[in-house]
Parts: sequence; C-alpha cells; structure tokens
Amino acid sequence: MILVFYLLRFQIGPFFFGTSVVMFVFILQFVLNHIDKLVGKGLDAWIIAQVVGLNLAWMMVLAVPMGVLFMTLMSFGGMSAAQEITIMRASGISLLRMMRPAIIAGLLLTCGVYWFNDEVLPDANHRAKTLMQDIQRKKPTFAIEGGQFASQIEGYTILSRQTKPDGTLLGVTIYDQTSPLRASVVSADTGRVAFNRNFTRLIITLNRGEIHQIGRQNPADYRRILFSTHRIALETNDFAFTRSSDDMFSRGDREMNIAAMKELVRKSETSILGIDSSANREIEAHLSYIFNGEQIGVQPPKLTDDNAWSRVQSRISIIRSALESTSFQREDNQSRIRGLSVEIYKKYAIPFACFVFVFVGCPLGVMSRRGNFGISAAISLGIYIVYWACLIAGEKLADRAVISPAAGMWMGNVVIGFIGLFITMQINTETLPFFNKIKRITTGFFVRKKEQ
Repeated sequence: MILVFYLLRFQIGPFFFGTSVVMFVFILQFVLNHIDKLVGKGLDAWIIAQVVGLNLAWMMVLAVPMGVLFMTLMSFGGMSAAQEITIMRASGISLLRMMRPAIIAGLLLTCGVYWFNDEVLPDANHRAKTLMQDIQRKKPTFAIEGGQFASQIEGYTILSRQTKPDGTLLGVTIYDQTSPLRASVVSADTGRVAFNRNFTRLIITLNRGEIHQIGRQNPADYRRILFSTHRIALETNDFAFTRSSDDMFSRGDREMNIAAMKELVRKSETSILGIDSSANREIEAHLSYIFNGEQIGVQPPKLTDDNAWSRVQSRISIIRSALESTSFQREDNQSRIRGLSVEIYKKYAIPFACFVFVFVGCPLGVMSRRGNFGISAAISLGIYIVYWACLIAGEKLADRAVISPAAGMWMGNVVIGFIGLFITMQINTETLPFFNKIKRITTGFFVRKKEQ
C-alpha cells in the first residue's frame, strides 16, 4: 500500500499539468477560430464566458486521455532517471506491479470520462450550438461613423458628415425607403442616436432641419416640412441579444446520449423492414401482372395488340420509379444507422484510451529515462497524433461503409494497445530482443557508413 501511494504521488501532478496544458491549447484554438463571431457584436463578457465554458466539455473528453499519457511518461521517466525503477526492480518488483496504480487510475478515469461523455457532453454540445446560433443571429453593434453611410437598419440609410467624440452627429441625412407611396429624405444640422431599453427601437433626435417627401407614382406630390426638433423611432431587429429555448432546435448525433441514439437506430431498422416489405409487394404485383394478372384484376397486354409496347414501357416506368424511391429511402436509413453507430462506438472508444495509454506511457517513460516536460510532451504528441489519425481514418471508412463502425472506432485503441502491450512485455521481461536487434542494425549501419 505504501508503494501504491508513493507511485500515485508522482502521477497526480503530471496528470493535472498535462491535462491543463492540452485544455489551454484547445481553448486558444477555439477562441482564434471563433473570435470573428464573438467580437464586435456588443456581447456581455458573461455570454462569451458561457460559450467558452460550454465548449470545455468536448475539450475535457479529448484532454483527459492525453493527460493520462503525459502522466505515465513523465512520472515513470522521472523515476527511471532517478534510478528508482532500477532499485524497485532489484527489490523484486516487476514493471507490471509498478504499473498497477496507473492501471487502476486509468480504469477509474475511463469510467469517469465515459459517464461525462454520455451524460454531460450531449447537453453541453446542444446548448453550445443553440447559443452560437443566437450569437450569429445578433447583428453587430450599431454605429455611425463620420462620412460613411450606415445601412444596418432595413429600409433606412443614414449619413453623418462628421461625428463628435460625445456622440453628436453633424450634417445628418436620412434616406427613408420604407413607404411604397413616397420617398422621404430628412436632413438636419445636428442629431443624436440612442436605443431604447430593450433595443427594439432606434431613437434619432434631430435639430434644425427639414423633410422632403415626393410621391413615387406622382412626382408632383411633393412636400417640404421644416422643424426645429424632430424625433424618429426606427424599428430594429436582432440588435439585442436574445436567448432561444434549447428545445427549439433538433439534436444532432453529438448532442444525444447512447440511449437516444440506440432508439433512433431501432426506428431506422424498423423503417428498413417496412421499406423492404413494400418493395417485395411491388415486385410481386409486377410479376403477377406479367404472368397472369390475377393480383390486380386486369389481363396483361398482348404484344400483338395496338400500343402494347407503350403500355409495357409505362408499366415498367411505374415499377422502376417505385423501386428507386424505396431504394433511396433504404440507403438514407442505412446511412443514418452508420452515422449513429459511429457516434455510439466513439463514446466507448475515446474514454477507453485512458486505459490503453497507460500501457504505452509507462514503458516508454522507463525507456526514455527522462522525466522533463519537453521529452514527455514530444512523445505524448507523437502517440496522440497516431491515435487520432487512426480514429479519424476509422470514422471516415465507417461512414463510407468500407468497414464496420465498431472496427473503425476501435482501430486506434487496438493499434496503440497492441504496441503498448508489446513494449510493456518486452521491458517487463527485461529481454528487449526486438529493440536490441534494431539498435544493432542501426549501429552497424552507421559504422559501415563511417568506414566508407
């Protein structure tokens, strides 16, 4: 038990450190990719914080396995560099026994990430999608710059020759194109612009100006109105940020838990059975029509009759159209089943990487004999790139029905797990024949090169 706590003491710090570093990289990438959608719309800091906070869920799912890999590499590399691995081996402690606390921690993290992936992540993804759609619908903050036309409000174009720092507009002209009967042009010496409290109206207060109105159908219908003070209330839409209900939008594959996706798979499979039954009935009716005509109550045409071939072609066109329609429906349901199955197996496969990476990180940490951040980060990044490439390739192949969804999603775990088990058993038996052979080959190659 003392050994367990001693080993865990080396692993807790690197785990949180590695996970935090990966989370920081993901957050930085997310902000850079979405900064154009968040800045310039007058959003509160709390709304932006909610956007980042909701997206932390998927970042956490991807960062924890990376943290496990970094934890094992850094902790076992540090102990190997300090000769503690050698001392424990001399005391009769095998590598697998030293790995036992990390294996238990990996299993616990696998269960925790699986629960988080199935229960928390779908709701977080759905709320994040709803919030981003609300933000995209909001128009940028209304502003009038001197010497430029402002046309954010539909039907109105506003021009200010000069804008003072206190917000006063000089030489204001407003073109009103909202009325189908007449066009209006309002000009004033000065003015000010402000929204009402709920951002539903833009209030423009003008001083010392005139209004010109001319009929669209009758140019002789012209009026000129002078004013000392004139106030215009313009209807505005989507300048205020409004939150939509989470139930307004349907959930995608990554916004549902496993139970909900399995229910959709069951419905699609039931739909396929109905489509197959309908297609069988169409074919049976067509064959019956050709041979005896009993099922549809008419006699099949004789090819010697007038227009017989046109009637046959018409019948074939009808059955072909019906079968093509059912074929498209069947393919659509099959594609839906494949997509849902991929997401279901992904919810199992990614958490299980926490367990698989233990068998890769521990032996590689012992072999590297380095416990510093640079070496651990470089090895972790290389392994994670291989794992992620297998995951993405498996997902693409499964979506295209080249391989099964289970094989596609578990490909990364199988490849990395096989490599990890191989290295673990090599180091645990202290034989290392494979690595010694590679070392001899590479050493001999460089010696021959040097002699030449």
